[in-house]
Amino acid sequence: MTSAPADPAEHLSAILNTLPALPGIYRMLGRDGAILYVGKARNLKNRVNSYFQKNIPSPKTRALVERIAHIEITITASETEALLLEQTLIKELKPPYNILLRDDKSYPYLFLSDADEYPRLAFHRGTKKEKGRYFGPYPSSQAVRESLQLMQKLFQVRQCDDSFFRNRERPCLQYQIKRCRAPCVKLVSPEDYANDVGHTVLFLEGRNEEVMLDLVGRMSEASEKLDFETAVVYRDQLTTLRRVQEQQFVTRDAGQADVIGVAAQPGGVCVHILFVREGRVLGSKAFYPNMFGETSVADILAEFLPSFYLQTESGRDVPDEIILSEALPDAEVLREAIRTLHGRDVQIKHRVRETRQAWMQMARMNAEQGLAASLANRMNLGARFVALQQALGRDAPITRMECFDISHTMGEATVASCVVFDENGPRKQDYRLFNIEGITPGDDYAAMQQALRRRYQRLKSSEARLPDILFIDGGKGQLAQAIAVLSELDINGVTLIGIAKGEGRKPGLETLHFADGADLQLPADSPGAHLTQHIRDEAHRFAITGHRARRGKQRNRSSLEDIPGVGPKKRRDLILHFGGLQEVARASIKDLATAPGISLRLAEAIYDAMHSH
Repeated sequence: MTSAPADPAEHLSAILNTLPALPGIYRMLGRDGAILYVGKARNLKNRVNSYFQKNIPSPKTRALVERIAHIEITITASETEALLLEQTLIKELKPPYNILLRDDKSYPYLFLSDADEYPRLAFHRGTKKEKGRYFGPYPSSQAVRESLQLMQKLFQVRQCDDSFFRNRERPCLQYQIKRCRAPCVKLVSPEDYANDVGHTVLFLEGRNEEVMLDLVGRMSEASEKLDFETAVVYRDQLTTLRRVQEQQFVTRDAGQADVIGVAAQPGGVCVHILFVREGRVLGSKAFYPNMFGETSVADILAEFLPSFYLQTESGRDVPDEIILSEALPDAEVLREAIRTLHGRDVQIKHRVRETRQAWMQMARMNAEQGLAASLANRMNLGARFVALQQALGRDAPITRMECFDISHTMGEATVASCVVFDENGPRKQDYRLFNIEGITPGDDYAAMQQALRRRYQRLKSSEARLPDILFIDGGKGQLAQAIAVLSELDINGVTLIGIAKGEGRKPGLETLHFADGADLQLPADSPGAHLTQHIRDEAHRFAITGHRARRGKQRNRSSLEDIPGVGPKKRRDLILHFGGLQEVARASIKDLATAPGISLRLAEAIYDAMHSH
């Protein structure tokens, strides 16, 4: 690491005077030798000297220049080579004054295999090693899963793993619920299955009209042959496809494009990307890149786009067009870099008409809305944290809070929740649920003690971060449990507060109880009170969700899974025969005995088990 010289001003002046007028990259270092910023230039001498002019309008640049103690350069053969090297260094070094993308994981695809006569449709993320067709990329895994569910309803192409497919001796549940045509046991011919695969490909390519025309023809042909069962299959596919078309915006102007809108304010930036494939907007994704101070939209694009597209391991698909809401400086340099890295010739546009203009306006509007929501949430949340800090008389700011709640039904399936908030709001990745065992049913004090002990023993042993404030959803009794547990574990420095519900459990009437016996009731319109209500309600919601899931699992097990003689196959047959667990519970002994494989004696056992709780 380079150390700072004794006289930085003189040292920098000497560097500036010797810079070459050639393309390359430059690295700006601070006094401790850490990399502050990495940039590229067509002319290193002109570009680097521009940072040291007397009147610099950008606060970001002024703040950067004040910290520069040394500059290193690397000359490259071309500006394109400089851009590629710049992005490699930004990703490796993560300089604080460069915009850094936090989300560089690969995008998901739909994969259609071509390895055998019954191809498989599946979710795919990562390298494209398997032989077949890849459709996408999709903006999220949820978008892929929704598409897979739609494909099951429309065309019933199998989605099971190959090992599962090859070892079937009878149709699985997907066949029973009409989500697959059971190619595993040859209940559909290779020819008919190939038709379904062909329709799937056409649909994923956006050629819905061709699919519908073909389905109409096949339905008519089946009807003429009096094959009404097959005609009904085609009719149902047509109906579903028409409903899908009503819900989607599909243009006649097919195209592969990423449409990028940018919104910037002093408090933040939002870059919103619409993913358009075969003329259809598949989805979108918003990015909130880290930045320092005010940055122009042109500068944001100049830093964001190379970070987004010049990453070989990210698995990002490069479309035919990149449509921008603003003009991109040095667009040809980025275009050449993409061609060099990905072997694709992409058009970068910002002046577009008709459909593409509608896409661009949509991207820009989403960016503006996303930024407004982000800033509003951040400012509102920040005001609440400050208000609560002032209301509690704290000198130090509040940076982390945790809240516990207990949920059960008359002592059954007791669950404790722990939710975590920081300055950015709920940290759901830090949420925890605790299944409470070994206590007297309904003993909320014992449940709270167990949850707190398990939580903070773990935090203490791993030396993880403790909260500034620990809220307990309850009155003085529950607060006493928290005091006892933290004292037992010798944990200090955590402010303990019990949130007691007010009269009629109305929001705004809560009382805060403190470990020293003091009480506080915040005004109903206080932002600090709103924050305590928010975290308390979130803990309550999370506890109820966990409790219901646990209770449902226990009750489902007690009703069927614990009955001797009722294995997985009989459970499945019962549920399929009656159309659901509730209908099984409503059935009489005589009705139960009509299900496949259920004798009269077993029907009596099932009936008794279902009605003994």
